[in-house]
Amino acid sequence: MMAHVGPIRVRKLLEVFGEPQRILQAKAAELGQVDGLPRNTVEALLNWENELDLPAEVERVRQFGATVITQDDPIYSPSLRQIYDPPLVLYVWGKLEERDHNALGVVGSRRTTHYGLECAKRLSYQVAYSGITVVSGLARGIDTAAHQGALAAKGRTIAVLGTGLNHLYPAENRALAEKIVQSGAVISEFPMDTTPDRQTFPMRNRIISGWGFGLLVVEAGANSGALISASQATDQGRNLYAVPGPIDRPTSVGTNRLIQQGAKLVISVDDILEDLQNLFPDKPILTTSTPPDLEGDLLKIYEAIESSETSIDRIIDASGLAANVVTSGLLQLEMRRLVKQLPGKFFVKLL
Repeated sequence: MMAHVGPIRVRKLLEVFGEPQRILQAKAAELGQVDGLPRNTVEALLNWENELDLPAEVERVRQFGATVITQDDPIYSPSLRQIYDPPLVLYVWGKLEERDHNALGVVGSRRTTHYGLECAKRLSYQVAYSGITVVSGLARGIDTAAHQGALAAKGRTIAVLGTGLNHLYPAENRALAEKIVQSGAVISEFPMDTTPDRQTFPMRNRIISGWGFGLLVVEAGANSGALISASQATDQGRNLYAVPGPIDRPTSVGTNRLIQQGAKLVISVDDILEDLQNLFPDKPILTTSTPPDLEGDLLKIYEAIESSETSIDRIIDASGLAANVVTSGLLQLEMRRLVKQLPGKFFVKLL
């Protein structure tokens, strides 16, 4: 909550004083002996009780139904703890779990195309279905689609805000945030009443990129904010993935250039999962259930569709059903918006 006292300075102060309480209790002479500590930081530390209403902030957290964790909490992401400037605390609305340590950031443009939205939903669905938590920023466009895809898979997803919890942005995603809280968490490093500005969102981005093992950029123009996240992911030593787009669309310039610069090209979830062999002896096991209203031949057809695009011939072979039964069943599943047909008679699950 203090101005001029960020994660890096606190880390330096902890090296000197050992505990946060001792920093707050330190005298001017003690603080003055810390190398490189600016005068405005010293003044902020000396006057914090006069400037900040800590009990009021604690009450705001309580009334909202949130909790606050620090870097010492075991549920704090180990990967995030290792970045250059990890958040001192995280305000958590919902519940973080140990399995959220195995996560992938998904980002992209706010102004997106149908292609971008479909890719974000499908890949996030497949990632979450594989037991990996999807971390994104609750923004319009790709972020929204990423959260929706993870929720459709009944998987875990975390939304990282560039505001305090009392000023959720954008406001139209309030209903989505409430759904996320049931299958993950909405988090922020900012005090409850922090409003959005040009600095808070780039700060938020380093959490999205640093939380898990990698970052997936689905669609981004030449000047997209998602490219800031990509740069941060590279600096943090994270795997960087990008979805290719049409070369004549401005919305794909950023992602295509990331691929030119070494980001891994992604056309299916398998391109991401194969990089996890160092983390898992086997690929993550698919853990979620099929839609509850499917049975009989429809259930067989649905289960025959793999995590990536699946040809109709493969579906026929895997289901053991006659071609006409599979064709009819796929049409019914399309009408119920459970699958989508792609060019070349390939099919992909939407739910």
